[in-house]
Amino acid sequence: MNLPNKLTIFRILLVPIMIIIPFFPITGEWGGVPITLWIIDAIFVLASITDKLDGYLARSRNQVTNFGKFLDPIADKVLVIAAMIMLVEMGKLPAWIPCIVVFREFVVSGYRLIAVESGGKVIAASIWGKLKTVTQMLAIIVAFVDIHSFGAIFTENLTGMAFVLNLLTTGLMLISVIATIFSGWDYIKNGKDLLKDK
Repeated sequence: MNLPNKLTIFRILLVPIMIIIPFFPITGEWGGVPITLWIIDAIFVLASITDKLDGYLARSRNQVTNFGKFLDPIADKVLVIAAMIMLVEMGKLPAWIPCIVVFREFVVSGYRLIAVESGGKVIAASIWGKLKTVTQMLAIIVAFVDIHSFGAIFTENLTGMAFVLNLLTTGLMLISVIATIFSGWDYIKNGKDLLKDK
């Protein structure tokens, strides 16, 4: 097994570690944020770095494999959706956001399956897909260390760093949702011929 695929598997293994961290009796805080959340955030950042690194290494070393093509997107989805569900449980994120993300992923995965069965037609990722990925990762990173919930800038009198963090969380998350919807629509629009019976 090559290094890029090992990094992908490592990213998947980081997800359950991230999930169980809140169950440990870790006390204390730093900058007004519980240490537990800093640890979770650090794990998420590490996993996000491996996401970029494994793809770069696979292409630069000519080590792209079918195993990597299959597992890499799954690892990305598991990481993002797990993190969002954790944020919902913590009361930091409304449930409708991960619902939209999950719906989009089911639609895109369905289209990809049909594309393979129809002769391997590839539906290229649009700029919306790339924007979705970047803003999702950044929004989640900020959200874990934001002690306020999504949209608190509109409901609470926040000032200073609290305002800045919540503005980033809310703004990036909203941009990611918009990009998620538009990237999903691009897949539907560009792959509509796949649904036509020959």
